[in-house]
Amino acid sequence: MPLLLFLVLVALIATFGFWDTLAAILGGVAVVLLIALVLAVIAAFVGWRMWKRFVRRYR
Repeated sequence: MPLLLFLVLVALIATFGFWDTLAAILGGVAVVLLIALVLAVIAAFVGWRMWKRFVRRYR
């Protein structure tokens, strides 16, 4: 599997050039991190709202 990944990376670099391939890989990683950050913020907001509702109900 790592050999196949390496061959695909070599083919991408040969086709598009090193910097374009690097930019595409970094862009993909940045998109994944941005989605994870957005999901974490949504989860924190929903958790905060549920906590407020729970505290208010059982006071």
